Formats: sequence, C-alpha cells, structure tokens
Amino acid sequence: MAVFIIANNPLARYAVLFAAAVFLVAAAQAQPTTPPPPPPPPEMDCNGILLTYNLDRRDKIRPFVAAPDADAQPYSFRATATVLNSGTRALRSWTLRLTFHHREILVQLDGAVLTSGADLPYNTTADNATSFSGYPQTDLLTPIATAGDLTKIQATLNLVGTLFAGPPPYVPLPSALSLADPSYTCPPAINVSTSTLSTCCVLTPEAAANASAGDLDAGRATSYLPRGAGDLVITYDVLQAHETTYLAQVTLENDALLGRLDGWELSWEWLRGEFISSMRGAYPRQVGATDCVYGAQGAFYKGLDFSKVLNCDRKPAVLDLPPSRRGDEDIGGIDHCCRNGTMLPKSVDAAQSKSAFQMEVYKMPPDLNRTKLYAPANFRVSGASPLNPEYACGQPVRVTPTELPDPSGLASTTLALATWQVVCNMTAAPPSKPPSCCVTFSAFYNESVIPCRTCACGCPASPAAACSTTAPSMLLPPYALLMPFERRGREAVWWAGEKRLGVPRPMPCGDSCGVSINWHVATDYAGGWSARATLFNWEGADVAEWFLAVAMEKQAYDGFEQAFTFNATAMGNGTTMILMKGREGFQYLKRESNISGVDYPVAGKQQSVLLFTKKRSGGGIDVVGGDGFPTRVLFNGHECAMPQRIPSSAHRRRLVLLWTTLLVFMSSILLVLSLL
Repeated sequence: MAVFIIANNPLARYAVLFAAAVFLVAAAQAQPTTPPPPPPPPEMDCNGILLTYNLDRRDKIRPFVAAPDADAQPYSFRATATVLNSGTRALRSWTLRLTFHHREILVQLDGAVLTSGADLPYNTTADNATSFSGYPQTDLLTPIATAGDLTKIQATLNLVGTLFAGPPPYVPLPSALSLADPSYTCPPAINVSTSTLSTCCVLTPEAAANASAGDLDAGRATSYLPRGAGDLVITYDVLQAHETTYLAQVTLENDALLGRLDGWELSWEWLRGEFISSMRGAYPRQVGATDCVYGAQGAFYKGLDFSKVLNCDRKPAVLDLPPSRRGDEDIGGIDHCCRNGTMLPKSVDAAQSKSAFQMEVYKMPPDLNRTKLYAPANFRVSGASPLNPEYACGQPVRVTPTELPDPSGLASTTLALATWQVVCNMTAAPPSKPPSCCVTFSAFYNESVIPCRTCACGCPASPAAACSTTAPSMLLPPYALLMPFERRGREAVWWAGEKRLGVPRPMPCGDSCGVSINWHVATDYAGGWSARATLFNWEGADVAEWFLAVAMEKQAYDGFEQAFTFNATAMGNGTTMILMKGREGFQYLKRESNISGVDYPVAGKQQSVLLFTKKRSGGGIDVVGGDGFPTRVLFNGHECAMPQRIPSSAHRRRLVLLWTTLLVFMSSILLVLSLL
C-alpha cells in the first residue's frame, strides 16, 4: 500500500530521494578520511650532489620503558635517504655515509648494500659512520645528459630498523650525512623540515680543476672507475652473455707484501635471484638445488633439469680444487686453479699468487637481457688455517674490462664483456691473538742461547703451580734447541748450575710455539760478518712452501750479499727486509718426528748461512753491539715473538782483556830479558 502511495505521489517520491541523499552524506562524513600525504620537503638550492635523509615514521615497540629511562625506549622506524646528482659530472659507484647516534639497528635495506658487506640485522654502533654502496643502481648520470630523468640521476635508499630515543616531539635523525668520494666535500647537514636532513656536496677545488676527477663524459650509460689496490684483489669478469645466462671468471690475486692464504674460501651474496649451473676450477661447499626447486627459480625455469644445477644458495661458499683435479676435463682445466687454495705473496712466488675459476650463472627477471649484467655483492674471503689473516672486503666496483689472452693461442687479446673489482685488505689482528712463532738469539762470543719468551705463543690453559707464566725464560745450552720444551727445561736447570745462574721457582712456562727460528751471529771480521738462520717445526704437519722474512738495521741490510742454502733476496720497496725460502726440493719444512738414537721427538729443521759485507755500511755497523740481530722476523707472513735481549758480549770482552793483559805481561818479560 505504501509503495503504491509513493509511486503515485510526486511529492512523496521527492521526499524519499531527499532523505536518501541526506543519509548518504551523513554516512560519508561518518567514515574516517585518509589524510592527504604530507608535502615533500623543500629542496636545497644545490648544483652538486644533494643528499637527503627523511624519517618517514617511527612506532613504539615493546618492551615499554618507564619514564626515567624514556631515552632507552625502542622504536621501529622507516626512513628514506636519497642521492640526487644535480651537477655536471656523473657520480660513479656512489657510497653514502650516515652517522647514526640513536643506537640504530638496521633490519632491512633496499636500494643499497652495506659497504662492509656485513649481514643484517646490523648494529650501527660498530662504526662511527655507516657506509652504504648503491645496488643495483651504482651510477648516477647528470641532469643535462638525461633531460632530468630522475630514474637515472637519483638513487633512493629505504631503511627499516630499530632505534632508541625519547618520545615525540623529539625527532631522532642522524648527526651527519656525506659522500665517501674524496672528490667531494659535504658541509654539515641542516634541517630542511622537522624530519628531514639535507646537505649539498660539491667538488673540491682540486677535483674541479682536475679533468680526470669525476666523469666529464657524463652522457655515457657505462663508465669505469680506476682499478684499486689492496692486499687481496678479486676480479669478476663476464666472458660470455646470453639472455638468461652468462659465463663469469673469478680471479683472486694476493698483492700483500708478505701475506699468505692457505685453503681459501670465497663467498658472496646473490641479490637478484641468480644461481650457479656449473663451475670449473673450484667447487661449492654445498651442492644442491633445493632452494631453486621450491623457490622463484623453479617457478620460472619450469623446463630446466635442476638435478644438474650445482648450487642455489643465496650465499654460496666456494673452495679451490686439489692439484689432482687440475687436468680434469669436467671441473678442472682452468689456469691458476687447483692448488688447495694456497696463495703465496708475489714477492715469494708470482706464479702461485693468483687463483681463478669459472662458473655459468642463471639470471632471473627482470634481468633477462644479455646486456643486463650485475655482479654479486658482499664478498668475503678467509683461509682454512687459524694463522691466516682476516680480510675486510669492499663492494664490487665497475672497472675497465679485463684484457684476456686469446683462447686460440694467437698473439692477441680479448676483452671481457664486463668487469668488476673487489678490494680486500687485511684487518689488524686482535690484541688477544698470540703469535704462532718465536725467535731465539745466539752468537759465537757467548756460550748461552737467548730462548723464546715465556708464553710467547700463549700460556697453558691451566698452569696451576706447575710453571710460572711471568718468570723470564732461562738461558740454554746450544744443543737444547734441538729438544722439545719438556726436555729443554731439564737442560736449562743443568746449564744454570754450570754457569752459576739462578733457577726460578716455579720454573717458567714454555713458549707454546709451533715454529721457532734461531738467529746465530757466526762470525765478525774486518771486512764482513755472517749469520746462520735455523728453522724448527714442532708441529705435527709439514709446512709447505714456507718463507721467512727478517728485518735488519739499515747498515746490516745494505751489506747483505747471499745465502748459501736458502733462496734469499733483499726485498727493497722501502723495507729493510731479507726474504728467504727453500730451494727446489726443500720447500717443505718437515714435521716433528721420532728418530733413532734419542728418546724424545725431534723438530723438522732447515738452516742456511747468510753472508754480509761491511763495505757498504760506511764503517758504522756494530755487529756484536746489536746490529747483527734482526728487529722483526716473520714466518709465512706472521709476526714472530722476539727475544727481549741479545747475547751479552761481556764474556768476550773479558777474554779480550785477559789476552791483552797476558800479551802485555809477556812483552814486558821479553823486554826485561833482552836488557839483561
């Protein structure tokens, strides 16, 4: 009945329509409206590299902290950093430095990687400033060359993490932001809004005047930075490229003056879904394609037989092959491969300072183009021996393509399609890490040997009352150097009795060194002098391809002439070191072993006499006074613990005085007799 009345009454129809309109307006007003996005922060007037950091949001997270400790309250935060090239030179391989000071912990990054290659989550308190290297967009072209295309002149870094700060309205921002490029100088950042910091980096006067600084040819889409130098340099060359795969060659070069690497292990991180199909010259620690089969790779490459895929780890670890696989047609056959990961310094053996391997890499969308090539990131290298140095590696940098010898054997070269370089440097050994070798001194003018220091390479785990870790080591008879410490201690006590020396109670602990080196000054005469270097291996394994470096006073170093059993050379290059290694057939320092005729194990031993002249020392060398002894000794690149004194020449002086007195007395008697 009501529907009939409304349908036949125009006023009723208008009333219903009006009521419906009022209802819709009221409902729309009742729903929450999304606030408009905040206006972008004002830009600085910058004709250089504009750096910006914006705190997008932060949210209070548990555990909640009471009022007195409000500054320790954790917050999750999201921030955006931008690097905008507003200048006239392209910025290659950009690196942004942010100085955090709210104990920020980075949990997620997008648009860059940590320059140090550290894993996430990353505690920024580990560094004064945290460095970010652009990835995958490493280069920023100029507005002029790109018609202001933001996708080519600006990079954006998105950060997610945790910080500790007080409640709003306080805004926790970094204290500084800058470029790591030394060609640019960045003034202190200023607040362009409540939550935004910004600074404009400009070329230094020297860089602005230098035509080679920066990139003048800013229109090139691809450019190269100068190749770097470091203790260990990794080169990543793309040799062949296809739509979905490419062939890469990875080369490691040991450029450290004396650093050695045994059993190297190389790892990196794929950031674009890549995986390894095959490899020659090395092999992954873990073989398998499980991550691919159940991941995006398996979904995309549906027709690929993943049982033949070598490795699908996001962070593969790769090892060198043993020498027995060098000629293997399937996994060997690569120059500089297959030495069990041993890399010697170039100063010792240039042929063994390099390692290389090749691998076929599958790519993932959106990189399915033969020209879309990206190197992996976060390279790390380590050695199998605890004595090997530790390395810190930078991020890959695009450099000029490597020139490679023509595979056909012709006298020509071919260029890699793309080349990246990673520079690694040895980090300082922690103070708690003891040496692995020690040095003893002896001389022709003193009957006693100055032994290695007490606990030179570490003290016993629980010495109790058996030995003293602070008592100085006791003088030894020369033959005791051939004995293990347990037997050596008895000889030291006997020698102390013979020479009327004191015996500490308790006795000093041993040196705990696997390798010891004795330096013996053998002769000293008007025209020159000689020394004998003896190596003792107390370990249970042979030491392959050993080398020894001794640093001498300059007067002694300048007078070095030759060694008679070792291959020895004066290193130069601003050092006063003499480098020694075994000749052909003597590259192995044998292990400790039992031999007939003695009731104790005997160390493996090698020795050589070194000859010095005084003609080039200007007459200013005092061999007996200390110039004949090294100031530093390194075995296989490791610093050895040095004695705290040199052999005393007092005994020699007493003999000289006795003989002089006797000669004067005899001369006086002969003179008296001649007058009678």
